[in-house]
Amino acid sequence: MAGQRSRPRGQLEQAVLDALWTVDRGSDRGLTARELLESFPEPRPALTTVLTVLDRLGRKGTVDRQEHQDAPLTFRAAHSRADHTATLMQSALAASNDRAAALLQFTGSLAADDLDALRAAIDARRTS
Repeated sequence: MAGQRSRPRGQLEQAVLDALWTVDRGSDRGLTARELLESFPEPRPALTTVLTVLDRLGRKGTVDRQEHQDAPLTFRAAHSRADHTATLMQSALAASNDRAAALLQFTGSLAADDLDALRAAIDARRTS
């Protein structure tokens, strides 16, 4: 049905980014909008919807648009998945009015492997 969302808000942006992150970062070539569209499971969004999402992500600085002479536009993620996740975590922390409580709540929900990785990162930062 026209006008009805098949995905929650933000999920399509995440799906586009996930598809872009699967492209080999060592390659100079990104994905065309049509290639991106083909990576989606059914029901696929309209091509114009994917182009709109790419435009929004470009304005946010999350996606780079690459123009090619005699070839379609291609798109690449501007940052790695890890960089993007770190930025989201920093934004969430910045939005908190009690950073210590937010950090305690977050670390309290981590699995043992995640805590070990966090401890290792903190130890490495202290020694550098």
